[in-house]
Amino acid sequence: MTDFLLELRCEEIPARMQLKASDDLARLFTEELAKAGLKPASIDSFVTPRRLALIARNLPLETAAVSEEFKGPRTSAPAQALEGFLRKTGLTQDQLEDRDGVWFAVVNKPGRATTDVLAEAVPTVIRAFPWPKSMRWGAASATTESLRWVRPLQGIIALLGGEIVPLSIEGIEAGRETVGHRFHSTGAICIDGADDYADKLRAAYVIVSHQERQAIIEAKAGEAAAAKGYSVIEDKGLVAENAGLTEWPVPLLGDFDPEFLEVPPEVIQLTLRINQKYFVLRDADGKLAPAFICTANIEAKDGGVAIVAGNRKVLAARLSDARFFWQQDRKTPLADQAKKLGRITFHEKLGTVADKVERVAKLAEWLASEGIVPNCDPVLARQAAELCKADLVTEMVGEFPELQGVMGGYYARAEGLPDAVADAIRDHYKPVGQGDDVPTAPVTVAVSLADKLDTLRSFFGIDEKPTGSRDPFALRRAALGVIQIVTANGLRMPVAEGDLLDFFADRLKVQQKEAGVRHDLIDAVFALGGEDDLVRLLARVKALQSFVATDDGANLLAGYKRAANILKKEGVEQAEAISLSYEPEKAEADLIVALDAAEPQAAQAVAAEEFEGAMAALATLRAPIDAFFETVTVNDADPAKRTTRLALLARVRDAVHNVADFSKITG
Repeated sequence: MTDFLLELRCEEIPARMQLKASDDLARLFTEELAKAGLKPASIDSFVTPRRLALIARNLPLETAAVSEEFKGPRTSAPAQALEGFLRKTGLTQDQLEDRDGVWFAVVNKPGRATTDVLAEAVPTVIRAFPWPKSMRWGAASATTESLRWVRPLQGIIALLGGEIVPLSIEGIEAGRETVGHRFHSTGAICIDGADDYADKLRAAYVIVSHQERQAIIEAKAGEAAAAKGYSVIEDKGLVAENAGLTEWPVPLLGDFDPEFLEVPPEVIQLTLRINQKYFVLRDADGKLAPAFICTANIEAKDGGVAIVAGNRKVLAARLSDARFFWQQDRKTPLADQAKKLGRITFHEKLGTVADKVERVAKLAEWLASEGIVPNCDPVLARQAAELCKADLVTEMVGEFPELQGVMGGYYARAEGLPDAVADAIRDHYKPVGQGDDVPTAPVTVAVSLADKLDTLRSFFGIDEKPTGSRDPFALRRAALGVIQIVTANGLRMPVAEGDLLDFFADRLKVQQKEAGVRHDLIDAVFALGGEDDLVRLLARVKALQSFVATDDGANLLAGYKRAANILKKEGVEQAEAISLSYEPEKAEADLIVALDAAEPQAAQAVAAEEFEGAMAALATLRAPIDAFFETVTVNDADPAKRTTRLALLARVRDAVHNVADFSKITG
């Protein structure tokens, strides 16, 4: 057993592609080896900005011989069928076996040298590599058959044990030489095998483990911040990105003019993080600190002084732009900014953003006026809705689209608008996904709900519905947002009708799955029709879920399904009035009495939204139904008895349907 080292060296790989590329290399390589019957004990993966590498542990020096058996056509089959089978197996007819009139082929494959397998597998992996974006280069790029790679491929190491695996691709011969850090190392580095790969590159200022570079960045950044009394705002994505930009990460702390802190903190954070890839710091009071941490890729002789100075200069220019936008935007009231929304098309069939804003304003005002959103001032709801999209035309949001809503809230507060209005403008996009804060302030709730409902109703109105994985207008997210707002705030309202109600049902099942609510129970309540109040619906579903988990519920469900199957078979769709023209059997009479009591109790409980009470009323039917099926013949030879008993089962079905359509419940 021995280890195999593979390194694919190229120009800088974009940081966002590195970790997936590392996983893809290990996966594709494993799949290619498996085709030859090879399975490494483990695979260690490495990636830096300039190389992808792996070490496959404990590979045998040759594959095992294998014997495969293939079933062919019958011996009486046409000659063409036999010829095709022979071509597939590579055998001749005299090498086949006749087993009870059927041809069988036994193909023996001798073992192969692992070196030969690797020499074929590596080029196959390279050519099949699934880069999100790739390129051709050099003279060979004149043909579309040439190699594509994320950046020009420069070198390959392929060592099995200490021996070079002879392979080449596009004129690049595999060897044992690589290069170290672009600035701290010169000349070729000769690798003896898998065991010295990481150590020799470390000596050349390259840390091949992405995870180790992340750990260094986190630790050193934290130390640098703590030395000044600051702490780093956690950002795992930025740690990974910086690890993907460096082979020898050196976090350095710098500062900026505290006067820039007059700009909203979200702007400063985005400027540091998005534009500069810097870590954001907070002071001992939890406020944004006038400092940053950048990650250098070298051990500077001056300790990083010049690097920090250069980064400080670039950052000052960025923050100056942000401060200019902040100052300029505040010179124009949001109401005047909102007038410009008529120039922006929302959708060719739905008019401009100004048209949408007017629809949202009317709906928000109505939600407040009707008391659907309790304690909400209709005037403030309309005002907030009319201004909620105004920041889309500001300079700051033009630079940082991520801050739409947020900046509107700052501008509203700066011009002295009520806090409720400013908060609603800031938060009306929420929630933007599972885990996000759900609005609870009345004005915010009204505007957020109106915005999402308008989006859903408008796009469904022009038949622009999500299909498959395609959802260009984020309607699934909007529906989940409505569900979260309505349920979190206990709002009593009809959310939709028709296709849109079915869409809400699907989204509700997704949203409630994490809460442990069964999707079939949601279907059972929706199937009754007319249920468009999400709060009432979920209360009914949760009561139903508790009920079916009990013995009474499980047995009633079984009895209901038996009754429903009989009625379906007999074509009975509606319950007829029961007219007893004979002396009923005891179980039959008992069921009639139980239904006479349970039906009105369940109906009254449902009307009062006391769904546990409705379930309790249904539970009284369990024993009478069991006894009925045990002792009474439904399809009696006497037509009068048969008709009456079918009508009785129909009453059972309809009584249950007061609560839910049990036919939708699995189990």
